[in-house]
Amino acid sequence: MKSTSPALLAYLNAARAGADVGLLMADGFIFTLRSGLVLCYTNIDLTFSYNGRTFLGNSILISGLKYKASIGLEVDQQQITVSARSTDTIAAGAPFLQALRDGAFDGCEIERDRIFFSDRLGGTAIGAVTLFKGRLGTVDQIGRTGAKLTVNSDLVLLDIDMPRNIYQPTCLHTLYDSGCTLVKSTFGTNGTVGAGSTASIINWPGASTNFQQGSIAFTSGVNVGVTANVNSVVAGSSLTLGSPLRSAPSPGDTFTVYFGCDHTPDTCQNKFNNLANFRGFPYVPPPQMAI
Repeated sequence: MKSTSPALLAYLNAARAGADVGLLMADGFIFTLRSGLVLCYTNIDLTFSYNGRTFLGNSILISGLKYKASIGLEVDQQQITVSARSTDTIAAGAPFLQALRDGAFDGCEIERDRIFFSDRLGGTAIGAVTLFKGRLGTVDQIGRTGAKLTVNSDLVLLDIDMPRNIYQPTCLHTLYDSGCTLVKSTFGTNGTVGAGSTASIINWPGASTNFQQGSIAFTSGVNVGVTANVNSVVAGSSLTLGSPLRSAPSPGDTFTVYFGCDHTPDTCQNKFNNLANFRGFPYVPPPQMAI
């Protein structure tokens, strides 16, 4: 059963009581990126606002994400088609399809809502019902004007084939997750891409060894929303990325870089003062000794 507002329920019940009553509705597609950026689009030609969000018409065209009901726990996978022009951009002017190709949408949440109106399309919204909510799985195809994406329902988070507890010397937590308890923003530093930077090396005088094995998230430029791992650091000079960016950043592009962790007790204590939440087992003997 889908939940919705009492106003929408009253509207639908009133429509059912009459014959051939036309319903005024539009589908809204919401993309929530890992960076926190929220992008909203609609399948009608009018731009409208609902629930504090602005859904853009005559912009990105999206088809797919059908409503499905079934018994039991099953990860629903659906393919959607996205069409965009070179002038359709996300924050800081990055073209939508280029940002999709460069990884800015990796792991983003995708939701399809059906929004109903009382007077006219794009007018006074009564309420909405969620038809599908999931996460981007894979980018199956991408070209100059469109892309095909596979979206997994949120049940994919339960589809993990491993035991709950694993015993290993290094910490089991992912840095900054709920078990680690550290707040990521506390260990982030803002920076600006320096001259001579490439897709693999970011020149920045604020580089510190604390950022080794950490991550970098671009906040402006062609790579806005893109994140990458920091493989190595030359203190006071540069950050070397684990994999090259699809598009080289320009001098002046901004980013936030975060501390990294090698998941050992010494780093947890000396770097983060978080040994109480360390979930590794450094004294477990190796298999050769466990007789």
